Order: sequence, then structure tokens, then C-alpha cells
Amino acid sequence: MSQFFNALHAPIGAHSSFTLGCLGQNGGLGLELGGPAGENVYVGVETRQGNAYESLPFYAGAEDESSRYDHTKKADKTQPILTSFLQSNIKRDFALGTDCWSAGDLSFTIYSLAEGVPEPGKAEDETLKKVLCPAVVAELTIDNTQCSRDRRAFFGYASGRSGDAYNIIQDAGGMRGFAKGQESGIFTDSKSATPAMGFGIGNVLKEKHAFNYNFHLGGTALMFCQVPAGKKVTFRFAICFYRGGIVTTGMPCSYYYQRYYKSISDVAKEALASFAWLKSRAKAADRLLAQKKLSEDQRWMMAHAIRSYYGSTQLLEHKKKPVWIVNEGEYRMMNTFDLTVDQLFFEMKMNPWAVRNELDLFTSRYSYTDKLHFRGGQNIHPGGLSFTHDMGVRNHFTQPGFSSYELAGLTGCFSHMTHEQLVNWILCAAVYAKGNDDKPWLTRNLTVFKKCLQSMLNRDNPKARERNGVMSLDSSRTLEGAEITTYDSLDESLGQARNNVYIAVKGWAAYLAMETVFAEHDMPKEAEVARDQAQRAATTIAGHITSAGYIPAIMGEDCDSRIIPAIEGLVFPWVLGQKQALSEKGPYGALIAALKTHFMTVLTKGSCLYDDGGWKLSSTADNSWLSKIYLCQFVAREVLGFDSPATGKNADAAHRQWLLKDENLRFAWSDQMSSGVAKGSKYYPRGVTSILWLEE
Repeated sequence: MSQFFNALHAPIGAHSSFTLGCLGQNGGLGLELGGPAGENVYVGVETRQGNAYESLPFYAGAEDESSRYDHTKKADKTQPILTSFLQSNIKRDFALGTDCWSAGDLSFTIYSLAEGVPEPGKAEDETLKKVLCPAVVAELTIDNTQCSRDRRAFFGYASGRSGDAYNIIQDAGGMRGFAKGQESGIFTDSKSATPAMGFGIGNVLKEKHAFNYNFHLGGTALMFCQVPAGKKVTFRFAICFYRGGIVTTGMPCSYYYQRYYKSISDVAKEALASFAWLKSRAKAADRLLAQKKLSEDQRWMMAHAIRSYYGSTQLLEHKKKPVWIVNEGEYRMMNTFDLTVDQLFFEMKMNPWAVRNELDLFTSRYSYTDKLHFRGGQNIHPGGLSFTHDMGVRNHFTQPGFSSYELAGLTGCFSHMTHEQLVNWILCAAVYAKGNDDKPWLTRNLTVFKKCLQSMLNRDNPKARERNGVMSLDSSRTLEGAEITTYDSLDESLGQARNNVYIAVKGWAAYLAMETVFAEHDMPKEAEVARDQAQRAATTIAGHITSAGYIPAIMGEDCDSRIIPAIEGLVFPWVLGQKQALSEKGPYGALIAALKTHFMTVLTKGSCLYDDGGWKLSSTADNSWLSKIYLCQFVAREVLGFDSPATGKNADAAHRQWLLKDENLRFAWSDQMSSGVAKGSKYYPRGVTSILWLEE
């Protein structure tokens, strides 16, 4: 398997990443991007013989930019001064908080935080200042003990032609470096380091006059470091990002880190001053995944996915209050609710306050009330409360009650996910309130829970006696269309929401959650209704199991697809401690037995298992989401008891191999796969569903 895959090295809450690892011009310093920056990154050292340099292979052949100014200049056909280390001589040690490359006399280690954010307003400012510092740090070590001459090492990048020019920054305290405007930059506190700029990597390496290092037309910048003969020296770097002022539209916000930093120079000073702390915390993150219960494949995928999650995070400030945003990878939609519900388990482990923050914003700004229609009918039936698919896109908060994604009149991709987002709010709210023991918040939101219950009932059937616990009506927001699910680019097996077994089981879990909430708050009428609906849903779902041992993806309609995510919703009663509801001997035993039989039937080749052992979420669609597979693996093993090579090591090996296919290496962790090739949802945050593996 290739070791040359891109990984994100991301500050927390800064929506930025120093992405590195894929061969060629595929990494770089990216701020608020939906993919890698595509810059040349240079990490190298002078050869022992001198007059030539070797570098890690993270660049492509660079054009001599001076030809844009001097049209009479002839191409340089001499031997290149810079070559890459042989790939076979390069080693990589990849973990959650550390990523180390070594070749020849050079080693380069990048340190990234992977930890919870203390709650703003409650945590000490000094702690928040460190955790939210928009920088990652790195060490470049050169072993010159076997050489009798001084050598130069370097670290830098070529930012391309667009954007601000480089500027060299030095201060009296010894910090020095270069930055592309205020957006990104590399800094060090090494006294032997010298920043240099030029037209291209060859120009900078060959430049004989230090006076010319301060050349602002150039698009390549390096930090030169002197390594004495016979010495082994380590140089420390801070790779920094910064965006000041108001950074969003629709709802004006600034980055929360602006409370502590007024420029990229401030960021660099703090990162270098706190270097030892940042390094130690990165190593501590490595230990999070060092548990023996994890296989090497699981550990690798979790580290990869968590890094991608942090690269999508933004902690913003609006009217002196924090706003937690997780951007949707390459699409950059903000707090997409069907991602929020899957990232819930990770955020509850790391920073539960962020879940509350997201839920409150959905309730206050991104909720709405609709009407309903039966298939092909008019929107004349009472609807109720629900929530939008997302909060905006690419730093734009959409107007209250509307997402950036959902359109009317459709039955497929870009239609509304009204019912699913309603269920998602209920489940997220119940898990948050219990997991964080936040009784005051729950009390304040009891009215919202009541509205959600009524909305669920209306979407089942306007007539109480005809309800079966399953969604049967579509939102008026679709007009003559129909609602979809988070599996928006699949066929009806997972794309259609109405009568979908995936949605039905999640709805059953939502009724269970509401029953407990209402019972604990002396609301017996509402608790009884929720319990009755849970029973109806369980009876309906179990009643649709066929003689062949599976439940059709769309119950009661002409759809014979078989899907793994029928079991997905079982994770919520497990997390909420409702273990009796998950027992075959419990009140919903028939449902659990049916889902066990269903899973055994569908996890077979020719149905929902690829030849390589990877999972196929739908028997009729070649499109699988790794994040959902991770979640369903947990449910299969921990909740249903199917612990086998097919649910574990064989599947994990296949899924890791998907991510390491040549077509996928550039986009780090990707979610949506067709026969193992990423066709969408690249550079994505949702893979943190894998955090559930730590609970097995």
C-alpha cells in the first residue's frame, strides 16, 4: 500500500490545513478550501558532496517565473540543482497527532492537535489561546555527523500566482519567516535561519547574494537553515494561518481566535513560544488510538478521518458568542445536519458544548414549519416543526429557515430532507442532554420536543387510527416532489425518505428517546404517545421481513433493494443506555430479531458485499459512504453481536485499500465511494463515526 497519501495537518477551529503526503504538486497551505492547495512544498537538504540538493517529493517541476517578465530568456537546460529522494528510501510514520517523514540525513515531523475545545466563556483564556492557535508546528532534523562540511537545509513552498505577495517578517525576539499576506506562512525561531524569496526553487537555491533573498516578485519562498559539520541539528517551525475581520456573510462572524491574535505574526510568536506544549499534546493524541483493541487498519483509518474532521472545523464569534461550524469537506456546506448527527459521537467525546451550540442555532435560526402531502396529492395536511439541511455554504449563512442545498419540485438529489432532519434534531438533543447531564438545557427545550413529537405524528398520518409509526407524507417544501435522505445520490433504496426502512428505524429510535425525555419530566401523555408510536414502528418494520430473510429498502412500495443501513438507527438506543429495547427478549424483540436476520441475509456477495470484502450499502447501487459503513460496523458487532472477519478485519482491510487507491490519494480521507473510488464527499469530516470503535 502506498505511503504517499495526503493527510491534513489542521489547527482546530481555523478551517485550514497544511496538507501533505501525496506525490507532486498536491499539498500545501490551504485556508478555507474544499481540497488541498495544490502548491509545491519543499523540504530538503544539501547533499554531502555539495552544490546540489535533495528534497521530499512534494513538488512538481516548477516553471522559471522570470520568463513572464523577460521574454528573451532561454530555458535553462543544465542539470537541475534539486532532485527528490528515491521513493524507496523514504519512510513514513503516520499517527493521529504526528506524521514523520525520513530519508537520508533528513527527518521531518509535523505535529497536530486532536483534542477537545474547552467551552468558550468557561475555560481560561490562556488555554483557549493555545488550543485555538491557528498553526501546526514541525521539526526538521538534519544529521550531519557523518559529513565534514557545513550544509544547508530548507523548508518552504510556492504559493502560485494569485493572492497576496510574500513578505518577510522578522522581529527583535528572534522570530523570522515569510507569509503570503496575512493568510499563511512559515516561521522559525532558529538564529541560523534565513528567509529567502525568488522566481522559482532553482533561482532561490542558486542565488549567491543574500541581498536578493528579499525579492518580492518571486512566488517561491524558502527558509534556509545552516547545519554545522559533524552536528545533528533540529529546527523548529510554525506553519501558520490567519484571517482577520468579518469572515462570513448573512450572519457576520469573525474567527474566535481573533480575541487572542491580531496578525499572523502574533500566531507565529505564540506557536513557537508554546512549541513544547503543542508537541506534547500531539503526542498525547497518538495515545488516544494506541488501544490494543484497534487493528492497524482501524487505527490508520481513524487517524486519517479525525485529521480531516479538524480541517473542516471553524470556531467563529457572533455578537460575542461562539459559533461552532463543521464545513462539509469539498462542498463546504456549513453544519450539514445529516453530518452533525453522525459526528455527534465524536463531538460528545471531545467537546459536548459544540453539540449544544449547533442544536441551538438550528432551533433559533434554521427551523421552519411546513404542511404535508401524500404521494401525488396536495399540500393540505398539517405539518409541523423541522430543520434545514444546512446553515449555509462557503462562509455564507443562509437566511433563517432556509438551507443552501434544498430545492422544490424534485424527487432526487437537492430535494428536501425534512423528516430526516427532524429525526436528527431529536436524536442529537437526547444524546447531548443525557451524555452531558444538561438538565437545564433539556428543560428549556421540552417545548421543542413536544413540537417535534407532533410533527413526527403528522408525517406518519393525519388520522391517528391509521398511523403505523413510519413516515408516509412528504413536506410541502418539495411542492409536487418528494423528500430524500442523506444518501442523496443513491437510487430510491436509500434516496427516498418515505417508507424507507433506514429512516423508519431512526424514527423508531427517536420515539424511544422522546418517551424517556417525557417520562423523566412528568409528561405522561406525551410519553405514552411516543411509546405507542415506537411500538407501531417496530411492528411495521418487523412485519415487512420477507420469506427470503430481508426487509425491502422501501416498505410497501415496488422496491426490492436490500440495504445495510436498516440497522444504523440502533446506535442511538445503545448510546442512550436503552439496552432493553435492543434485546430480542425485550419489548421490541421482534424488531431486533428481524434486523438480525436482515443483516445476515444482506451481508453477502451479490447483495451488499463487494468481492474484496468491502461493504456495499445498497444491493442496487454502487455507491457507499465509508462513514456510514464505520457506524454500521459498530452496530453489527457491538449491538447485534456479529463479530466476524466480514464485519471486522476483512472489511477494514478493504476499506483502507479503497482510500489508498491512486485516484483517492490526493483528497486525504474521502467518504463517498463507487467500487472503492471516491466520486464525491472528498476531503470530508464525517469519518469520525469511527470513534465508536473505541466503545466496543
